[in-house]
This record gives sequence, structure tokens and C-alpha cells, in this order.
Amino acid sequence: MEYSANVHEIEHEGKRIVLIGTAHISRESVEEVSRVIEQEQPDAVCIELCAARYEALRYGDRWKEMDLFKVIRQGKAMLLLANLLMSAFQRRLGAQLGVEPGAEMVEAARVAEDLEAKIVLADRDVRVTLQRTWRRLSFWRKWKLSGQLMGSMFVDDPIQKEDIERMKQSDVLTDALETLASQAPEMKETLIDERDQYLAEKIRQTDSSKIVAVVGAGHVPGIKRELGQEHDLNELEQVPPPGSLGTVLKWGIPALIISLIIYGFTLADTSVSWEMIERWFWINGSLAALGSALALAHPLTICSAFIAAPFTSLNPAVAAGWVAGLVEVLIRRPQVRDFEGLMTDVQEFKGFWRNKITRVLLVVVFANLGSTIGTITGGFAIASLL
Repeated sequence: MEYSANVHEIEHEGKRIVLIGTAHISRESVEEVSRVIEQEQPDAVCIELCAARYEALRYGDRWKEMDLFKVIRQGKAMLLLANLLMSAFQRRLGAQLGVEPGAEMVEAARVAEDLEAKIVLADRDVRVTLQRTWRRLSFWRKWKLSGQLMGSMFVDDPIQKEDIERMKQSDVLTDALETLASQAPEMKETLIDERDQYLAEKIRQTDSSKIVAVVGAGHVPGIKRELGQEHDLNELEQVPPPGSLGTVLKWGIPALIISLIIYGFTLADTSVSWEMIERWFWINGSLAALGSALALAHPLTICSAFIAAPFTSLNPAVAAGWVAGLVEVLIRRPQVRDFEGLMTDVQEFKGFWRNKITRVLLVVVFANLGSTIGTITGGFAIASLL
């Protein structure tokens, strides 16, 4: 059977590998994946998904099992909020295209199950990819990307027809990653090159004589290039430690603030020291409270952010947003309808504030942001008194 240009037939180390590059977000792409797998009758089907993304695509109701307390305590509110923003975009896109992004991957898994073929989740864990990328970014690049992410929440424009047509001709995730890499070249290695290596190695290590691999079209050239080389998966899965600058700032700023206040008490006028403390509390507490208020937090949550921020800013192990988020959860416990309506609510701007789950995440993120700005502003304010 003759395949389209999206299908690449490779003979490698005694194995037949059929590489399908998904180049269309359309029903035709899903049908081609199904048709090729059924025709090949492979022993194994490799798909460009990690376990987390696979479960998110196949079992969307897993949100109902989310433990908000755990999310807040582990400092993963921002990551979860980013995932929800991506999910919201995908759902809006799917509604207009008639096919959910990732549908061809789900179809590949479904057909593999019908044929009793082995399913290989060949992509690296998306959390590892994001963490490796984040750790390689400079301090200022991190702030820029965080600002862009927060700004995207305030954009609720409909997807234009020309954008939809463009998306039909490319793999959405690959396209998005390549765009991001072009804007930040230092991210290309972790977002694209390393994943090409990881996918190629997982395919190469699959213990089957006939393999069908379903990947985004943008990964095909890299996978074909990397198949002939060995790659250490353990090394590619390692998350590097935080950068030295981040560690210095994390501990250095609180130490500097405390040193300034101690200096005021020991070597300067006592009244100046008390004014330092007063300014620190008002500036830091007020901005953290303002962040909570912007998230439409409960009044008691706003008060808790105000009280906690001046103290948590001096302790890198605790964040004001964590305190505010936990208080918000205790006061306004999410109901069953919040979990059931989560994926619907996040498709519109107001929904993030209406749903109690996403509102808690906003409280955490906005309170932390306010406290961070308050720490910088408050630090300059007390230094100006010396």
C-alpha cells in the first residue's frame, strides 16, 4: 500500500519503523493514523505523549481528583494555572476545528488496544521538559515569560479564521514550541532538540520488530537524524538544580532587609528603624492584599495575605500566596459543580474568577506576585531612610 508524504518507512537494526508525521489538525489526520496502523498491524505503537498528557487527553475528568491543598503546598499553582490556560485554548480550538488537538494520538492508542499492540508513551514528561527549560532561563527571561503568561489571561479574543486554516496545516504543539524557541533561542535545545533525541531513543529501544510511531510532523526530521545514535534517557530526564543567581536572590534579599533593620537599631536612630519596619509591613502587606483582591478573594483571605506577606517575604521556604490560597480554600471550599464545570469555565475570561478552583489558583499567584513587588519596593523604601 502506498502512503502519503506524511508517512516515512524506515528499516533500522532489523526493525521496520513506520513514522507518521501528523501534519493536519483535521479528521483526515485522525483517519490516516488509524488506517496506517490497521494496515501495518504493528507489534508496538509509539505515540508522542508522556503519561501526564496521555491521561489528560483520554481521561479529562481526572481534574475531579485534584487535591488543591497539595497543589498549594507543593508550590504548583502557577504550573496548574498554565496547564488550564493551555487546556482552555485547546478546547476553544477543538470546538472551531471539529477535532480536538491530540485526537490522532488518542486514536493511535485506541487502534493499538484493538490490535492488542504494545502502547509506548515515547515523549518525555512534560513537567521535566518545562523544568529543564525554566532552569536554563535567565532571571529576566523568567520574568518576561511569566508576564506574558499572566497577560494571556486577559485576552479573550476569538480565534480568527486565517489562524484556523494555518493550524490545519501544522502540528499545534510543535508549531507553538518552535515559535517559543524562535523568541527565546536558549529554549530550543530543551523544547525541541532534546525531545527529538528522547523520542528517537524510546522508539529505538522498543522491543518489537514492527513499530508504528505517531509524532508531530515537526519532529520527523530530528527523529530520523537521531535514530542512528544512542542517547542516555536518564540524563535527559534529570532536572538541573536552581541557578546560583536565583538562590542568591532567594536568600540574599531577605538577609539584606533584616540586616538593614538591625543596622537601624544598632547604629542609627531608633525612630528610623521603627519607620523601616512600618514601611516594610505596609508596603509588602498592602501589595499582597491587593493581589488577593484582584483575584476577588474573600475579605478574610485578603487580610491573611496582608498579615502574612511581611513575614513570608523574609522566609524563602514559605510564600504569602500559599497562606492566602489555603485560607481561601478553607473559607470557600470548591463544590462538585466547580470540578465538573472546570474545563467549561476556563474557556472564558470571567470563568477563571467564577470557578472556585481557578479563583484559588489566582489568589495564590496574584498574592505571590504582589508580595514579590512589595519586597522589592519595600526594600528600596527602607534603604532610603538610611
